[in-house]
Amino acid sequence: MLQIKVTPNASKNQLVGWAEGVLRLRIKGVPEKGQVNEELIAFLAKQLDIAKSHIELVSGKTSRLKRLKIAGLTREQLEEKLKV
Repeated sequence: MLQIKVTPNASKNQLVGWAEGVLRLRIKGVPEKGQVNEELIAFLAKQLDIAKSHIELVSGKTSRLKRLKIAGLTREQLEEKLKV
């Protein structure tokens, strides 16, 4: 599981950093109709070089705090690929 804190309405998608085991991201798009969630999954898939279908939103659909399940990567691989 990967815990993420999202800040919506950013000018561009951007990794902010890690704080207490939570990855902080800025994501463009408004938090309506799942737009931020879709943008988040697409951005992470590109950063991790995996298919979007390997990323599942487990909780936090309407919250800034989200938990994602990412298939095919260990926690160490995730942290290495998501270094800021």
